[in-house]
Amino acid sequence: MPVPRNARLLVIGGTGFVGTSLAERLAARGHTVTLPTRDREKVRQNLIPLPGVEVVNANVHDAATLATLMPGHAAVINLVGILHGSPERFRHAHVALSDKIMSAMATAGIKRYLHMSALGADPAGPSHYQQSKGEAETHIRASGLDWTIFRPSLIFGPGTCFVSLFADLLKLAPCLPMGGAQARMQPVWVEDVSRAFVAALTDDALIGQSLNLVGPKVYTMAELVRLIGRAAGTPRPVLSLPDGLARLQASLLGLLPNPPLSTDNLDSLKVDSVDPAGFPAHLGWQATALEAILPLLLTQGRPRDRYLQLRRQHR
Repeated sequence: MPVPRNARLLVIGGTGFVGTSLAERLAARGHTVTLPTRDREKVRQNLIPLPGVEVVNANVHDAATLATLMPGHAAVINLVGILHGSPERFRHAHVALSDKIMSAMATAGIKRYLHMSALGADPAGPSHYQQSKGEAETHIRASGLDWTIFRPSLIFGPGTCFVSLFADLLKLAPCLPMGGAQARMQPVWVEDVSRAFVAALTDDALIGQSLNLVGPKVYTMAELVRLIGRAAGTPRPVLSLPDGLARLQASLLGLLPNPPLSTDNLDSLKVDSVDPAGFPAHLGWQATALEAILPLLLTQGRPRDRYLQLRRQHR
């Protein structure tokens, strides 16, 4: 049966821009939300204060800690994902953590599980990111829980995402040489993603389903960069690099603290992140186009200010 409006929900990995959007929607629906984090004070500065949202200090990778978090919650949502790291780090974040969450849920008697995966997730995929996301999906499908898996393409929204990363790069570079320039993407707005999670709580038909969350338009990476450059007032030529130079570039960029591209990201780009079927019709609304949101994402100001402006204009 649908999760009641006043139910308590545990959202793991919920302190990023997807989690911020989702927490607001859940609180507006009447839920009490528990958000565990390793650094409560740092997160509190970035999250919009919401009634009914409790941020708690917790290491969710510790099985005993997870066991103490579970009681009293009607459903668990796992948004954890990393884009960079070693094969071991990817498995730690995507596979081992998901397994620990599901084990703790089973012990606590919680059945409803919503899981953030990625379009292109595949145990046999070309990148460690895709392989670990795909392995986690395999375990979830065999878990016996009432699961729903969400598989978004690139997600755009306020704060740090591909839009802000490329906008910053284009301010500095007279042109942008890039690997994977012809890889195809179908970017989806963060609000459509969070809305889909809430819909799954109210619709039992989505139990046991994997939902590909995509926007209305397909772009190559080069087209996305050009679009961002024009919208930001810094149009730049995009040069498509051959594979050897692309891997060299990705290796060097991967040394940065928050790299726009790593060799594993480059491997992920070998698989197009698109779905010709489009946004799931069963959800009942049309996904929002990147062009409609892009000018607001590039507006100067704090991420929180941009977020509030987006929420008001696209409620």
